[in-house]
Amino acid sequence: MALATNPVDINRGTTGLTLPAELSAEIFENARHESAVMRLADRVDLPGRGLSIPVITGDPIANIVAETAEKPVSNSTFATKTMTPKKFAVIELVSKEFARDMPALYDTLLRRLPGSIAKAFDNQVFNVAAITGFDSLTGVQAVTRASSDTIADVVRSGMMLVAANNAHVDGFAVSPAYETELVTAVDGIQRPLLVPDMNNGDYVGRVYGADVAETAAITTMFGGDWSKAKYGIVNDIDIAISEEATINTGTEQVNLWQRNMIAIRVEAELGFVCANAGAFFKVTAA
Repeated sequence: MALATNPVDINRGTTGLTLPAELSAEIFENARHESAVMRLADRVDLPGRGLSIPVITGDPIANIVAETAEKPVSNSTFATKTMTPKKFAVIELVSKEFARDMPALYDTLLRRLPGSIAKAFDNQVFNVAAITGFDSLTGVQAVTRASSDTIADVVRSGMMLVAANNAHVDGFAVSPAYETELVTAVDGIQRPLLVPDMNNGDYVGRVYGADVAETAAITTMFGGDWSKAKYGIVNDIDIAISEEATINTGTEQVNLWQRNMIAIRVEAELGFVCANAGAFFKVTAA
């Protein structure tokens, strides 16, 4: 039997539910701990139809004036960025024996599924080209790792690129591997570049006063002025559970009723906008 390739209604036996506020908040909090973007950028509440965000592109310019002379007139300039939510989703299959008591099922969702959504969200922001209404940082200015001097070649060079665009680096997203480079980097008098933060679970530490958040979605580091970026979430995480659907896994169809299994579908609608790509940089291999 061929795999179904078109959308079909196979979920008449599905029970859809939205988690209670406390549990939903806990799930998104766990997702936030997995996502560097969610930890570094400001969050906005995102309507399902999208959101227009005004962006200041220029400030008024003041000048010295003589006594009784007319004062100059100079206005701010503005642009508009549109944030359109995109759906991130995953289905997990488990046996009914595993999920026979609902608290155990919820615990599994809390531990695993939010992390999958968070990683996919970070991957979209850092590694995939921008799409309509959803910005990307993959095309930001790059610093090439020309030597083993992490401080000189990466951090200072990157921060200088951002400063040249009238922005200030206030956060770094790093891969687990690149974090080790930051940990071992020291200046001329052996002071460490990365200062660990033992009291805040959101960040692994600080570099020149900027927060450092870890993400598995990248291989090196992105840095920038995160006040120039925002992410949005539509409502809460949505969960649907089915015991009777037939699920396409990509290579085969799984009949849940026949196999005594259940499918747990988790999805979230997320958005991201960047007001100024020049406020960010990324590290690339030599």
